[in-house]
Amino acid sequence: MPSSQRQQHRFETVAEEVFRRYGRRWKPGTVTVNRCYLRNQILPWFRDRPIADITRGEVRRWFASQHRTPAAADRALPVLSVILGQAEIYGYRTEGTNPCLGIRRYRRPGRERFLTAAEIRRLATALGRCEEDLPLVTTVVRLLLLTGCRQSEIRTLRWVDYREGHLFLRDAKTGPRTIWLSSPARHILDSLSGNGAWAFPAAHGEGPMPAETLSRGWRALRLRADLPGVRLHDLRHTYASLAVRRGETVLTVGRLLGHRDPATTLKYVHFADRAAHQAAEAVSAVLGQ
Repeated sequence: MPSSQRQQHRFETVAEEVFRRYGRRWKPGTVTVNRCYLRNQILPWFRDRPIADITRGEVRRWFASQHRTPAAADRALPVLSVILGQAEIYGYRTEGTNPCLGIRRYRRPGRERFLTAAEIRRLATALGRCEEDLPLVTTVVRLLLLTGCRQSEIRTLRWVDYREGHLFLRDAKTGPRTIWLSSPARHILDSLSGNGAWAFPAAHGEGPMPAETLSRGWRALRLRADLPGVRLHDLRHTYASLAVRRGETVLTVGRLLGHRDPATTLKYVHFADRAAHQAAEAVSAVLGQ
Protein backbone atom coordinates (compact mmCIF):
# COMPACT_ATOMS: atom_id res chain seq x y z
CA MET A 1 0.00 0.00 0.00
CA PRO A 2 1.49 3.42 -1.00
CA SER A 3 2.56 5.65 1.88
CA SER A 4 -0.07 8.24 0.97
CA GLN A 5 -2.82 5.63 1.43
CA ARG A 6 -1.32 4.41 4.71
CA GLN A 7 -1.49 7.94 6.05
CA GLN A 8 -5.05 8.28 4.81
CA HIS A 9 -6.05 5.12 6.67
CA ARG A 10 -4.92 6.19 10.09
CA PHE A 11 -6.04 4.08 13.00
CA GLU A 12 -8.55 6.55 14.45
CA THR A 13 -10.18 7.12 11.04
CA VAL A 14 -10.69 3.40 10.47
CA ALA A 15 -11.86 2.93 14.06
CA GLU A 16 -14.64 5.45 13.45
CA GLU A 17 -15.62 3.64 10.27
CA VAL A 18 -15.76 0.34 12.14
CA PHE A 19 -17.95 1.82 14.87
CA ARG A 20 -20.24 3.29 12.23
CA ARG A 21 -20.56 0.12 10.15
CA TYR A 22 -19.82 -2.86 12.38
CA GLY A 23 -21.18 -1.12 15.50
CA ARG A 24 -24.72 -1.64 14.20
CA ARG A 25 -24.43 -5.20 15.48
CA TRP A 26 -23.83 -3.98 19.02
CA LYS A 27 -26.48 -2.85 21.45
CA PRO A 28 -26.43 0.87 22.28
CA GLY A 29 -24.99 0.16 25.71
CA THR A 30 -22.24 -1.97 24.21
CA VAL A 31 -21.35 0.81 21.77
CA THR A 32 -21.06 3.26 24.67
CA VAL A 33 -18.82 0.94 26.69
CA ASN A 34 -16.64 0.05 23.69
CA ARG A 35 -16.18 3.74 22.88
CA CYS A 36 -14.89 4.28 26.41
CA TYR A 37 -12.26 1.56 25.91
CA LEU A 38 -11.37 3.04 22.53
CA ARG A 39 -10.97 6.52 23.98
CA ASN A 40 -9.22 5.62 27.24
CA GLN A 41 -7.17 2.51 26.53
CA ILE A 42 -6.62 2.26 22.76
CA LEU A 43 -6.37 5.67 21.12
CA PRO A 44 -3.62 7.08 23.39
CA TRP A 45 -1.31 4.40 21.99
CA PHE A 46 -2.46 3.91 18.37
CA ARG A 47 -3.62 7.38 17.36
CA ASP A 48 -2.01 8.63 14.10
CA ARG A 49 -0.60 5.17 13.31
CA PRO A 50 -1.26 3.87 9.76
CA ILE A 51 -3.52 0.90 10.45
CA ALA A 52 -1.72 -1.26 7.89
CA ASP A 53 1.56 -0.90 9.80
CA ILE A 54 0.40 -2.04 13.25
CA THR A 55 2.31 -5.20 14.13
CA ARG A 56 1.90 -8.00 16.64
CA GLY A 57 4.90 -6.71 18.56
CA GLU A 58 3.28 -3.30 18.87
CA VAL A 59 0.04 -4.81 20.14
CA ARG A 60 1.99 -6.87 22.67
CA ARG A 61 3.81 -3.76 23.91
CA TRP A 62 0.50 -1.88 24.18
CA PHE A 63 -1.12 -4.73 26.11
CA ALA A 64 1.86 -4.97 28.47
CA SER A 65 1.61 -1.22 29.13
CA GLN A 66 -1.92 -1.76 30.48
CA HIS A 67 -0.82 -4.08 33.30
CA ARG A 68 -1.97 -1.72 36.04
CA THR A 69 -5.58 -1.99 34.82
CA PRO A 70 -5.83 -5.62 33.72
CA ALA A 71 -9.63 -5.74 33.67
CA ALA A 72 -9.83 -2.76 31.32
CA ALA A 73 -7.03 -4.21 29.18
CA ASP A 74 -8.84 -7.53 28.85
CA ARG A 75 -11.98 -5.75 27.69
CA ALA A 76 -10.17 -3.34 25.37
CA LEU A 77 -8.29 -6.11 23.55
CA PRO A 78 -11.40 -7.52 21.79
CA VAL A 79 -12.38 -4.00 20.72
CA LEU A 80 -8.95 -3.49 19.17
CA SER A 81 -9.21 -6.92 17.54
CA VAL A 82 -12.54 -6.05 15.93
CA ILE A 83 -11.11 -2.81 14.54
CA LEU A 84 -8.06 -4.50 13.06
CA GLY A 85 -10.08 -7.47 11.81
CA GLN A 86 -12.61 -5.25 10.06
CA ALA A 87 -9.73 -3.23 8.58
CA GLU A 88 -8.78 -6.41 6.72
CA ILE A 89 -12.32 -6.81 5.42
CA TYR A 90 -12.39 -3.19 4.28
CA GLY A 91 -9.11 -3.64 2.46
CA TYR A 92 -6.93 -1.49 4.72
CA ARG A 93 -4.77 -4.37 5.97
CA THR A 94 -3.49 -7.62 4.47
CA GLU A 95 -5.90 -10.49 5.13
CA GLY A 96 -5.00 -12.86 7.93
CA THR A 97 -2.74 -10.39 9.74
CA ASN A 98 -4.85 -9.44 12.76
CA PRO A 99 -2.09 -9.00 15.39
CA CYS A 100 -4.50 -9.40 18.31
CA LEU A 101 -5.20 -13.07 17.64
CA GLY A 102 -3.56 -15.32 20.20
CA ILE A 103 -2.67 -12.55 22.65
CA ARG A 104 -3.16 -14.05 26.12
CA ARG A 105 -5.23 -12.00 28.50
CA TYR A 106 -4.25 -11.17 32.05
CA ARG A 107 -4.87 -13.83 34.64
CA ARG A 108 -7.01 -12.38 37.35
CA PRO A 109 -8.60 -14.09 40.35
CA GLY A 110 -12.25 -14.83 39.73
CA ARG A 111 -14.67 -12.27 41.04
CA GLU A 112 -17.39 -14.82 41.67
CA ARG A 113 -18.72 -14.42 45.17
CA PHE A 114 -21.34 -16.78 46.55
CA LEU A 115 -23.31 -15.96 49.67
CA THR A 116 -23.29 -18.59 52.38
CA ALA A 117 -26.47 -19.72 54.10
CA ALA A 118 -25.64 -17.50 57.09
CA GLU A 119 -25.08 -14.51 54.81
CA ILE A 120 -28.38 -15.11 53.03
CA ARG A 121 -30.13 -15.16 56.41
CA ARG A 122 -28.47 -11.87 57.39
CA LEU A 123 -29.52 -10.34 54.09
CA ALA A 124 -33.10 -11.55 54.57
CA THR A 125 -33.16 -9.92 58.01
CA ALA A 126 -31.81 -6.66 56.59
CA LEU A 127 -34.44 -6.71 53.83
CA GLY A 128 -37.17 -6.99 56.43
CA ARG A 129 -35.79 -4.14 58.51
CA CYS A 130 -35.28 -1.81 55.53
CA GLU A 131 -38.54 -2.60 53.75
CA GLU A 132 -40.40 0.42 55.10
CA ASP A 133 -37.67 2.91 54.16
CA LEU A 134 -36.65 1.28 50.87
CA PRO A 135 -39.75 -0.54 49.60
CA LEU A 136 -38.86 -0.74 45.90
CA VAL A 137 -35.16 -1.43 46.41
CA THR A 138 -35.83 -4.29 48.83
CA THR A 139 -38.36 -5.73 46.38
CA VAL A 140 -35.85 -5.60 43.53
CA VAL A 141 -33.23 -7.35 45.67
CA ARG A 142 -35.68 -10.08 46.66
CA LEU A 143 -36.49 -10.69 43.00
CA LEU A 144 -32.78 -10.85 42.13
CA LEU A 145 -32.34 -13.57 44.75
CA LEU A 146 -35.39 -15.47 43.47
CA THR A 147 -34.69 -15.24 39.73
CA GLY A 148 -30.94 -14.92 39.18
CA CYS A 149 -31.64 -12.02 36.84
CA ARG A 150 -29.21 -9.22 36.12
CA GLN A 151 -30.07 -6.08 38.09
CA SER A 152 -30.92 -4.16 34.91
CA GLU A 153 -33.43 -6.83 33.86
CA ILE A 154 -35.46 -6.38 37.05
CA ARG A 155 -34.83 -2.67 37.61
CA THR A 156 -36.12 -1.80 34.10
CA LEU A 157 -38.92 -4.37 34.03
CA ARG A 158 -42.05 -3.26 32.16
CA TRP A 159 -45.43 -4.55 33.20
CA VAL A 160 -46.17 -5.53 29.61
CA ASP A 161 -43.32 -8.07 29.89
CA TYR A 162 -44.87 -9.85 32.88
CA ARG A 163 -47.67 -12.16 31.84
CA GLU A 164 -48.80 -15.75 32.26
CA GLY A 165 -46.53 -16.05 35.29
CA HIS A 166 -43.36 -15.43 33.27
CA LEU A 167 -41.09 -12.57 32.35
CA PHE A 168 -40.61 -12.10 28.62
CA LEU A 169 -37.50 -9.96 28.29
CA ARG A 170 -37.19 -8.47 24.82
CA ASP A 171 -33.75 -6.89 25.22
CA ALA A 172 -31.72 -9.01 27.64
CA LYS A 173 -27.93 -9.09 27.39
CA THR A 174 -27.94 -12.28 25.31
CA GLY A 175 -31.10 -11.43 23.39
CA PRO A 176 -34.81 -12.08 24.05
CA ARG A 177 -35.48 -14.72 26.70
CA THR A 178 -38.20 -16.08 28.96
CA ILE A 179 -37.79 -16.25 32.73
CA TRP A 180 -39.83 -18.83 34.61
CA LEU A 181 -40.90 -17.43 37.95
CA SER A 182 -41.36 -19.32 41.21
CA SER A 183 -44.48 -18.85 43.28
CA PRO A 184 -42.75 -16.43 45.72
CA ALA A 185 -41.48 -14.33 42.81
CA ARG A 186 -44.94 -14.18 41.23
CA HIS A 187 -46.43 -13.26 44.59
CA ILE A 188 -44.03 -10.32 44.93
CA LEU A 189 -44.90 -8.96 41.49
CA ASP A 190 -48.63 -9.53 41.95
CA SER A 191 -48.54 -7.54 45.19
CA LEU A 192 -47.12 -4.44 43.45
CA SER A 193 -49.20 -1.67 41.96
CA GLY A 194 -49.57 -2.19 38.23
CA ASN A 195 -50.05 1.49 37.47
CA GLY A 196 -47.75 2.95 34.84
CA ALA A 197 -45.40 1.27 32.40
CA TRP A 198 -42.64 0.30 34.83
CA ALA A 199 -42.74 -2.23 37.64
CA PHE A 200 -40.15 -0.12 39.50
CA PRO A 201 -40.62 3.48 38.38
CA ALA A 202 -38.31 6.36 39.15
CA ALA A 203 -39.29 8.44 42.17
CA HIS A 204 -39.17 11.59 40.06
CA GLY A 205 -39.91 11.94 36.38
CA GLU A 206 -40.60 9.21 33.88
CA GLY A 207 -38.68 6.01 33.29
CA PRO A 208 -37.52 3.14 35.51
CA MET A 209 -35.64 3.31 38.77
CA PRO A 210 -32.19 4.82 38.11
CA ALA A 211 -29.22 2.52 38.57
CA GLU A 212 -27.79 4.88 41.20
CA THR A 213 -30.97 4.62 43.29
CA LEU A 214 -30.62 0.84 43.39
CA SER A 215 -26.87 1.04 44.06
CA ARG A 216 -27.37 3.48 46.94
CA GLY A 217 -30.07 1.29 48.46
CA TRP A 218 -27.92 -1.81 48.06
CA ARG A 219 -25.04 -0.15 49.90
CA ALA A 220 -27.40 0.53 52.83
CA LEU A 221 -28.65 -3.08 52.80
CA ARG A 222 -25.15 -4.45 52.52
CA LEU A 223 -24.04 -2.42 55.53
CA ARG A 224 -27.03 -3.56 57.58
CA ALA A 225 -26.40 -7.20 56.64
CA ASP A 226 -22.63 -6.99 57.25
CA LEU A 227 -21.78 -8.01 53.69
CA PRO A 228 -18.79 -5.81 52.79
CA GLY A 229 -17.73 -6.00 49.17
CA VAL A 230 -20.71 -8.07 48.04
CA ARG A 231 -22.07 -6.86 44.68
CA LEU A 232 -25.61 -7.09 43.41
CA HIS A 233 -24.28 -9.36 40.65
CA ASP A 234 -23.15 -11.79 43.34
CA LEU A 235 -26.82 -12.54 44.01
CA ARG A 236 -26.95 -13.96 40.48
CA HIS A 237 -23.89 -16.13 41.22
CA THR A 238 -25.54 -17.29 44.44
CA TYR A 239 -28.78 -18.24 42.67
CA ALA A 240 -26.87 -20.26 40.08
CA SER A 241 -24.64 -22.02 42.59
CA LEU A 242 -27.62 -23.02 44.72
CA ALA A 243 -29.40 -24.42 41.65
CA VAL A 244 -26.36 -26.53 40.75
CA ARG A 245 -25.89 -27.77 44.31
CA ARG A 246 -29.53 -28.88 44.34
CA GLY A 247 -28.89 -31.08 41.32
CA GLU A 248 -29.99 -28.94 38.38
CA THR A 249 -28.11 -29.69 35.17
CA VAL A 250 -25.74 -27.27 33.45
CA LEU A 251 -28.23 -26.98 30.59
CA THR A 252 -31.10 -26.10 32.94
CA VAL A 253 -29.08 -23.55 34.92
CA GLY A 254 -27.82 -22.04 31.69
CA ARG A 255 -31.39 -21.59 30.47
CA LEU A 256 -32.42 -20.04 33.78
CA LEU A 257 -29.58 -17.51 33.54
CA GLY A 258 -29.84 -16.88 29.82
CA HIS A 259 -26.35 -18.19 29.00
CA ARG A 260 -25.64 -18.91 25.35
CA ASP A 261 -22.45 -20.86 26.01
CA PRO A 262 -22.57 -23.83 28.45
CA ALA A 263 -18.95 -23.08 29.37
CA THR A 264 -20.19 -19.92 31.08
CA THR A 265 -22.31 -22.07 33.38
CA LEU A 266 -19.61 -24.64 34.15
CA LYS A 267 -17.93 -22.39 36.73
CA TYR A 268 -20.92 -22.96 39.01
CA VAL A 269 -20.42 -26.72 38.71
CA HIS A 270 -16.82 -26.23 39.79
CA PHE A 271 -18.04 -24.25 42.79
CA ALA A 272 -20.47 -27.03 43.70
CA ASP A 273 -17.62 -29.55 43.50
CA ARG A 274 -15.48 -27.41 45.81
CA ALA A 275 -18.37 -27.08 48.27
CA ALA A 276 -18.85 -30.87 48.30
CA HIS A 277 -15.14 -31.40 48.86
CA GLN A 278 -15.11 -28.91 51.75
CA ALA A 279 -18.12 -30.63 53.31
CA ALA A 280 -16.38 -34.00 53.07
CA GLU A 281 -13.27 -32.57 54.71
CA ALA A 282 -15.37 -31.07 57.50
CA VAL A 283 -17.08 -34.41 58.20
CA SER A 284 -13.71 -36.17 58.26
CA ALA A 285 -12.40 -33.63 60.77
CA VAL A 286 -15.40 -34.16 63.04
CA LEU A 287 -14.94 -37.93 62.92
CA GLY A 288 -11.24 -37.59 63.59
CA GLN A 289 -10.22 -39.22 60.30
